[in-house]
Amino acid sequence: MAPRPIVLSIGTTHPWNVAGTGRDLIVGVHFGVRVFTAVAAVSAQGPHGVTALQRTERNIFQAQLATLPWESAQAARVGALASSEAVEIVAEALRVRPELLAVVDPAFAASRGGELVDAAGRIAYRDRLAVLGNVILTPNLAEAAELLGVAAVDASSIGEAAAELRSRGCLAVLVKGGHLDGAPTDVLAAAEGIVPFTEPRIAGQMHGTGCSLAMALACELAAGKSLLDSVRSARAYVRSEIAKH
Repeated sequence: MAPRPIVLSIGTTHPWNVAGTGRDLIVGVHFGVRVFTAVAAVSAQGPHGVTALQRTERNIFQAQLATLPWESAQAARVGALASSEAVEIVAEALRVRPELLAVVDPAFAASRGGELVDAAGRIAYRDRLAVLGNVILTPNLAEAAELLGVAAVDASSIGEAAAELRSRGCLAVLVKGGHLDGAPTDVLAAAEGIVPFTEPRIAGQMHGTGCSLAMALACELAAGKSLLDSVRSARAYVRSEIAKH
């Protein structure tokens, strides 16, 4: 039997495991992937958003990263890293491993309210992580706007936003348009060009869709699927999860 693909999950905890590193473990089980985690911050979150956040001390975070099986992994999923220091540590770890595909989800804030990454950390995402050639960036509309320094990204500018972010050096960008009016559209900017993905909106409310999509994408890339096929599969997985709610 072939060994299971390995995905490294680096981010923040969520007590309910509907997002963050806990959600990554659940998604990994679904896709038959072995998941190793490193925790950059511990959060207290619930229906009313983030109520507390404790950053992991630098030496503890670095020690966690040092134990990860970097050489055996096929992909990484990076979520909320809380501080510029944590972002810089992860960026350096990815920079020296250009062969490792890394899905970077810049989860700056919880969907139900509360900051997960401070102002300096957001700048570090923009300048240190989002420019690496092995990174697939997966911002939502608000995160894409912040990374670009514009007021907003909407249906008329989502493709341009994805292309502009990719032009800064990363391998690909998937801008998630679930909050657009009407049928939600995600847009991928990659070597193949600009590829939109539009399907009818599904009734139902689900927390952690962004984390789920990013981790599903990392799992499929780790299994050796192409980027386009991985995006299609990850979107189908999230849509099936939303339909359950």
